[in-house]
Amino acid sequence: MKFSLIPKEDKFFKLFDESAANIFKAAKLMKEMVDNYSEVESKAKEIFDAEFEGDRITHEIIRHLNKTFITPFDREDIYNLASKMDDILDLIEAATDRMLVYKIEEPTIECKKLVGIILRMTEVITWGVSNMKNLGHVYDHCIEINRLENEADRVTRDAIGRLFDEEKDPIAVIKWKELYEKLEDTTDSCEDVANILESVVLKNA
Repeated sequence: MKFSLIPKEDKFFKLFDESAANIFKAAKLMKEMVDNYSEVESKAKEIFDAEFEGDRITHEIIRHLNKTFITPFDREDIYNLASKMDDILDLIEAATDRMLVYKIEEPTIECKKLVGIILRMTEVITWGVSNMKNLGHVYDHCIEINRLENEADRVTRDAIGRLFDEEKDPIAVIKWKELYEKLEDTTDSCEDVANILESVVLKNA
């Protein structure tokens, strides 16, 4: 007989909710930064602080996993979910850092679009994670994240194509190509989280 998620262990769900909310916060900060591109260093510091907080939450999840005998779902899924959610934050931080290091003067339209997609994906992740305990609507949220990742792929492809067509400075091409790819990697990590959530649903429904 197959059982659903064990209701007695709430700690993991609370920690994953914290992690998802922190990721969404970092994405909102990045969206605010590219939409109003001033005082970039102070805005970037807030994103770096969110990444630091994400590390703390991830370490707490792993610590709790190591001392918990009965977990609400597969230990491997807990570990992978924590790791992939942390990857999203790492990539948001990395993209933000590239903007500072490369001294980006103004984000492009495509950059803003990709950051907007990341914001939307992280918002949907918070919904999916919040429904893990009762498995409600998680699958629908995963479908939406996959759709958004496909949209990000198209934006990135068009952005890089336009970059090579219109940009004459080879250094600028290198900078923007790497930044676009870093943002796309962020959307890929969001999709990785959706795939793990979907796996949890299939195993526990």
